[in-house]
Amino acid sequence: MEFTGRVWKFGKDIDTDAIIPARYLNTTSPEELAKHCMEDADPSFPQKVRKGDIIVADKNFGCGSSREHAPIAIKAAGVPCVIAKSFARIFFRNAINIGLPIFECPEAVDGIREGDVVQVNADRGVIFNMTTGQTYTAKALPASMQSIIQAGGLMQYVKTRVAEGK
Repeated sequence: MEFTGRVWKFGKDIDTDAIIPARYLNTTSPEELAKHCMEDADPSFPQKVRKGDIIVADKNFGCGSSREHAPIAIKAAGVPCVIAKSFARIFFRNAINIGLPIFECPEAVDGIREGDVVQVNADRGVIFNMTTGQTYTAKALPASMQSIIQAGGLMQYVKTRVAEGK
């Protein structure tokens, strides 16, 4: 998988309430969640984000409550992946489970600026900043997690495995 997109840059400790505020948790519709994605961190984000844009954040992205709505909102907003210095563990797992690729790469976060265009090779963990020409290598996800992401999430992965008799 490969993604190319414009960067939205966020700081450290972006919690799940900033990703999708609790006042919108009365819906499970991904499309409705996308309309409010990141609005408490950047009120212009839901209106200005475009399919393919990429979120880059400092450390501890997705901290706070364990709401699965947070990665769902990001994915539904058209963001194909998130790059951060680190992720809260529960967000990390929720993102994998819904098929949202995430990459830990402190060097990339430090070198990428808001508005840069980056290309991410998910299979190799290579992040190329097309604006500056810099290349970074993210921590590779284990093959099992890559398989879940490629299937579109844990539920689809399990359905496929069951259908294959595995």
